[in-house]
Amino acid sequence: MPEIDISDKLGYTLLKKGIIDYETLEQAIKRKEAEDPKIRRTLAQILVSDFYVEHDLVFKEVANLYGFREIYLTDEVVDAGRIDFIKKLVESGDGLREEIINAKMLPLKFDEARPDKLVVVAADPTNKQIPRLARSFMAKRYEVAYVRLKDLQGLIDKVFPPENEFLKVLANTSKDELGDIGSAGEEEGLDEQQLEAEISKSVLINLIEGMLVEAVRKGASDVHVVPKDGGKTDIHFRIDGDLRLWYTQEGVLPEAISAVIKDRSKGADRFEREAGQDAFMQRKIDDHWIRFRVSILPMVASEFRHKFETIVIRILDDRKVITDLEKLGLQGPAKEGFFKAIKRPQGMVILTGPTGSGKSTTLVAALHQVIDPTVNVLTVEDPVEYIIHGARQLRIGPKMNFEQAIRSILRHDPDIVLVGEIRDRETAEIAVKLANTGHLTFSTLHTNDAPSAVARLYKMGIEPFLLSSAVNIIVAQRLVRTLCSNCKKPMTDEELDREAYLRFGFKEEELRNHTIYKAVGCDKCNNTGYKGRAAIHEALYFTKEIKHIILNAGENINEDDIREQALKDGMWTLRRAGINRILEGISTMEEVAATTTEE
Repeated sequence: MPEIDISDKLGYTLLKKGIIDYETLEQAIKRKEAEDPKIRRTLAQILVSDFYVEHDLVFKEVANLYGFREIYLTDEVVDAGRIDFIKKLVESGDGLREEIINAKMLPLKFDEARPDKLVVVAADPTNKQIPRLARSFMAKRYEVAYVRLKDLQGLIDKVFPPENEFLKVLANTSKDELGDIGSAGEEEGLDEQQLEAEISKSVLINLIEGMLVEAVRKGASDVHVVPKDGGKTDIHFRIDGDLRLWYTQEGVLPEAISAVIKDRSKGADRFEREAGQDAFMQRKIDDHWIRFRVSILPMVASEFRHKFETIVIRILDDRKVITDLEKLGLQGPAKEGFFKAIKRPQGMVILTGPTGSGKSTTLVAALHQVIDPTVNVLTVEDPVEYIIHGARQLRIGPKMNFEQAIRSILRHDPDIVLVGEIRDRETAEIAVKLANTGHLTFSTLHTNDAPSAVARLYKMGIEPFLLSSAVNIIVAQRLVRTLCSNCKKPMTDEELDREAYLRFGFKEEELRNHTIYKAVGCDKCNNTGYKGRAAIHEALYFTKEIKHIILNAGENINEDDIREQALKDGMWTLRRAGINRILEGISTMEEVAATTTEE
């Protein structure tokens, strides 16, 4: 092992904590010493830019070492007033806006204890440019504090939203350049020559690329491209669970828009218009690689000559991945049971719920709690949604399908396994076998609630004695829209229909001791009254009593008996978890009623 003069305390700290290895440190120090002293970068900057060590792992230690205070932007109120304050200070400096943004720093607020001291946040508080740039804010005193790069970039994007260059080009395109489908409707069949002319227009490429950029920036989970008669195509974004019309393209054959999307996707055939297709795209947007999963299905049109296709593009943004289970919002007994279940060395953890209920997000967060270098974590997903660092995610393709991967996983010496979905008896049997032979196994299932998942597995052919010993916990999950913090208002006694709330499941003392909020609507939430979503959970932990009911089930498993025992054990139903969200001032009765059923 080479000898290194660890006079640099940061290098020693990073080495001791396992963030870097000896070889990396040695090379970084050599590179630092070889640089011109006038422009010499710090060791931290070299490690991040040249050796791709994670920025925040390095600069968190830099902040600790040099005594910079760390500020968590999630704890700060970043409302319209705060954004205006930051923007005015940055733009007060003579033409320094770009330099300030490039230095990854922003003025945040005046210190509560010392109103004359400005708090400046930076992702690299040791950047040599900061003192000069901070003086442009014209504050008597200033303090530099450290914030995570990801959080700071989010704040920069709020204060100075990046321009969508594709949409700028689209806006400057005249109708003559766009063209018109004119009398194309008189043709008996689809005019391939005309279609080719439509496809070759660069305006359509700008539309599609601009659509992807805008969808990512608006926080959409999906983009829906829906063809209409008369040369129209509607583009919707799904934001906070609701579809919202973003743009309508007129005067262009819908088939041309579909063809451009296919051309710019991997795995799609532009000339196939009769069969469903799955493809994917990848784009670098605001310095982050974003993956898109493309689903294409043929669709009926009123005119036979048209070959319409509906396209849904799922946005897979790894920045949205939650790795901290605490941030998932597990409540009450669900939280206790879930943590207990994933800490066991073996057994199944099953998430259930409809498509788009956040099951994958919860499973990925759970996996991050159990991944470490001493265990082999394998995942079988089709398709892979998020990259999970520390796990070996098997690639599904023509030469190895989902079923083959599931069978092969048993021979690959796993410790922890994620089976994306229990689809059939074979998948269920292998998942149960893994759980019963010393493996911690995560998976998902499509059922309405936790007790019905037990019956579903039984109907797939899993014996009761195997079920009772294999499963640790089944968690049903839903997402409810959360109230906009900018405009929500407490309900007055006159507005609160106490009888309706009591029938819904509230207790009299809960209504007395809590404030119930209502949705109002403002510019921040697009006048919906809601912004963001929160999860509610129903966690069926397999206690001895639950296992006993399953073992003695006979020919049919009684879901009602399981549910009744689970409630005795302290389980919260989805409705009860939703009520708790309302009492916390996070959601409304209307929203919870739309996603849960009566108990």
